[in-house]
Amino acid sequence: MIDFSARSLVFDIDGTLCFDGRTVDHRILAALADCERAGHSLVFASARPVRDLLPVLDGAFPSATLIGGNGSLVSAGGRVTARAAFDPVVLGAFLEAVARYDARYLADGPWDYAYTGPEDHPITSRVDQGGLARRVELAELPEVVKLLVVGASDLAACAEAGRELGLTVNHHLDEAIVDLAPASTTKWDALTALGISTYVAFGNDINDLGLLRNAERAVRVGTHPSLEGVAHVTVPADPVAVAAEISRLARAARPDALTDLTSAGG
Repeated sequence: MIDFSARSLVFDIDGTLCFDGRTVDHRILAALADCERAGHSLVFASARPVRDLLPVLDGAFPSATLIGGNGSLVSAGGRVTARAAFDPVVLGAFLEAVARYDARYLADGPWDYAYTGPEDHPITSRVDQGGLARRVELAELPEVVKLLVVGASDLAACAEAGRELGLTVNHHLDEAIVDLAPASTTKWDALTALGISTYVAFGNDINDLGLLRNAERAVRVGTHPSLEGVAHVTVPADPVAVAAEISRLARAARPDALTDLTSAGG
């Protein structure tokens, strides 16, 4: 039997709860609300900065903790703080690679952002949907907490340049982007810094690996191969399936519900 002592539920956003880049299906929202009413604490942990998490949640779950920028930003009690930022010297060195490979990027500060990519790139539909921030020059950002390379003459070489500088690098081959965060910064690092060590996690991509690997119950949404060995349960990347799995966690708050979860895929 699986022991569900965890009361914290941690969810990635894109590809896990959000499938159109803009909204969370009403059935998933309802299941999350059931979990909250059952006494679970909700944490949303995303590659998005906190600024871009808020419009997707659309005001729901104001008491939830938000982890943005793959762990570089945290919002608790409505206050956004940067827990990690690029070292200026390291960032300067990486920008040399940006120039060398003619790279285009989205750079996030704690709130505002800089963008040099094409205006029709798909990422632009997910940036500042709520009109909450300013688009500025990179030099105007007080610090850089996340950098997304959206195009380059050699994306693989650009990613390797980041690794050589000690940055946390996730190369998303399916989207042709390279996601960079300050050294040793992950969603799981942020979670542990918040004092959350026992939790259930939902994720769908390589940047959820640490989160799922250390979870009491790890739910893979979709079929990303990097999560194959760490997931306890896999569900389709479909709102109905995801909502059903979340609803089971709400039922797990009842002492007599453990057998239901165990028999259904644990």
